Amino acid sequence: MMSSDISIMTRRCLLTYKPFRIFVLGVGFFSLCFLMTSLGGQFSAKRPSESPFTTRAEVFGGQESRGVLRKISDMLEVILKRMDTLSRLGNSTETHKLDELASVLDRIQPIGLVERIQAIAQNMSDMAGRVEQILQRSIASKRAREGTFGQCDIPKDPHYPDCPSKMDWMRARWTSDPCYAFYGVDGSDCSFLIYLSEVEWFCPPLAWRNQTATPTLKPPPRKQVGTGKESLNFMKRRIRRLAAQWASAARRLDDKLRSHWRDDKRILVHVGFLTEESGDMFSPKVLKGGPLGEMVQWADILTALYVLGHDLKISVSVKELHGFLGVPPGRGSCALTGPLPFDLIYTDYHGMQQMKQHMGLSLKKHKCHIRVIDTFGTEPAYNHEEYATLHGYRTNWGYWNLNSQQYMTMFPHTPDNSFMGFVAEELNDTARLNIQKSKVNNMAVIYGKEVSMWKGKETFLSILHRHMEIHGTVYYETQRPPEVPAFVKNHGLLPQHELQQLFRKAKLFIGFGFPYEGPAPLEAIANGCIFLQPKFSPPHSSLNHEFFRGKPTSREVSSQHPYAEQYIGRPHVMTVDFNNSEEFDAAIRDIMKIDVEPFLPYEYTCEGMLERVHAYIQNQDFCSPEAPFPPVNASRLWQGSPLAPFMLMANSSILTWASNITIYTSWPPLGALQLLASLQGESCVKACQDAGLICEPALYRFINIKEAFNALDFQCAGLESEMNHLFPAFSAEHAECGLQQDPLLFSCAGASIKYQRLCPCRDYRDGQVALCRDCL
Repeated sequence: MMSSDISIMTRRCLLTYKPFRIFVLGVGFFSLCFLMTSLGGQFSAKRPSESPFTTRAEVFGGQESRGVLRKISDMLEVILKRMDTLSRLGNSTETHKLDELASVLDRIQPIGLVERIQAIAQNMSDMAGRVEQILQRSIASKRAREGTFGQCDIPKDPHYPDCPSKMDWMRARWTSDPCYAFYGVDGSDCSFLIYLSEVEWFCPPLAWRNQTATPTLKPPPRKQVGTGKESLNFMKRRIRRLAAQWASAARRLDDKLRSHWRDDKRILVHVGFLTEESGDMFSPKVLKGGPLGEMVQWADILTALYVLGHDLKISVSVKELHGFLGVPPGRGSCALTGPLPFDLIYTDYHGMQQMKQHMGLSLKKHKCHIRVIDTFGTEPAYNHEEYATLHGYRTNWGYWNLNSQQYMTMFPHTPDNSFMGFVAEELNDTARLNIQKSKVNNMAVIYGKEVSMWKGKETFLSILHRHMEIHGTVYYETQRPPEVPAFVKNHGLLPQHELQQLFRKAKLFIGFGFPYEGPAPLEAIANGCIFLQPKFSPPHSSLNHEFFRGKPTSREVSSQHPYAEQYIGRPHVMTVDFNNSEEFDAAIRDIMKIDVEPFLPYEYTCEGMLERVHAYIQNQDFCSPEAPFPPVNASRLWQGSPLAPFMLMANSSILTWASNITIYTSWPPLGALQLLASLQGESCVKACQDAGLICEPALYRFINIKEAFNALDFQCAGLESEMNHLFPAFSAEHAECGLQQDPLLFSCAGASIKYQRLCPCRDYRDGQVALCRDCL
């Protein structure tokens, strides 16, 4: 189906407001489900260089091929007629529209047909590639015989010092990747110079060249229809189930932001961990109790971007990534030409690695547009490649040299990164009343779908069994695993809606300590359960726990779900030492006496996520270079007060930006800044948190000045500037003040007993820690 057809359907269902408009769900919303379904047939790719439509011709005889083609033609005609009928649906009810589209989706997925067509075209593509190589070599040999080599002299330009060495490399290796031939390289020095001056910019522009001659690739004009894989089916089902909540949230946010202008963005979403090239470890586990948190988050990200009305493309294979970005055919040695066709690219670490492999030098040029969905966070010390290598922070996942806020996390645990999040289902008033009536006071559900999570838990399970009826959702194939005690009523792996029903009856949801920071506890709390989790002493981190080893963070995890512990807390969340039998038993007794109502933090509602993502898209800009700060002669303008350019807040020791001083452009706005100093050995995360604030890395550049030390009454015997993820900071031992030399190392995380750190804190909106009060 043509991507433009889907776009037309989508736009017909937009409810447009001026100057602000948000897409409200209808048939167009569920074309997102169709788009995801249609991607499923493309997962059989094995080599990045394959075309989306390639297959082997020798698989069938001629008569069978013609029959298959006739079937495809008939199928496409049926699809087009059905989609045209849907596009003309006018004033029918929303439920009717959704049912119609769902029915079509279920009927238009041919089993095995696409794979057969792929098989036909693959061999044709391979043969065409071989013929092209033969022709290129023939042309090169002919030109060599005619003496055309060497006609273009290598320019000697001091501004392009690498030109001669790159010419030597091209002479020796130009046949190593077909992408060079795609750009017109034919073995002659002239073609080398043209390529190095117009595609990779290592040589100066050639005056006699037409600069518009470089070829570019267009995205594939249509998408295949296939049977999909279980990971995408899970995401599609989630999008459908939450459709009404997204629609309602979109209307509320539209009312709230009606007076704000919004830019439409062209957005590519490349889900790298679901590609065959990355191994796709998740899809086979979806039906076997495997982790679903990442797929929950990606489904909600896709929906939020779509509901906000942006021009969205979805890629779940390297072939599609090639087509959308205009990557030349080959092994990724050549750079992209022309402007990036997207304003934003959402991907993950797997996707970053794939883009590095296939975009060549272009990744460095375009990486400011990238947002990395990163479950556990990446701290600046691990992100900065040179610094990480020199100071022992190098891991398998960091070192991309991004702005730390380009990493987007599942929970707001690392303020150096941006909090993306996900959503949990909200209850209406009727459902909330029904839950309170149907709660079983002595019913507990265990958080553990995999058998391995139950090992070694006999002691506190027996204590729990004395007070409550225990239910489990453990997956097994043949016979009940012995790790699950006989007194546990095991339901097996439940579909999401059935798990919700179980939560609505249970009084308690109890964690075993793993998995860390998943979505299930929030869903249980939203359905009226109390979440009981183990306290970790000492906290788990990369220093003492295998799970965190190699991850690009030094964060210490004090419990299974730190967000639930810190931002929700009692009575909905209890954190106790499971190794202390008396403490555990007392917690169970307390829980049976407490009645709680369903609770869901605003930031995990559909409206909260839409609000947050909208603010990021409209305000975060990592591509425009920031002006140096402080400006020239700024200190002279700030004279007149020993605290300038800061001032004390009323009845506080915290400093803010002085109202009579120029307010410089930033987001969050500079007026949100609250400056304080940490204690020795304390991180800025902790220092701001203790003051009821959030550390804000985007405001670091405004406090990385000597005036900040003066305002905080630090007596600097010396002032130095260096690359140090703890700076700006004060060393009491040497009475030295240290400024940050590299903005990529501005970090809220990190602490040392040697330093008191300068911390840029800010306030936050009620229920939305990602945004300051004036950030909308």
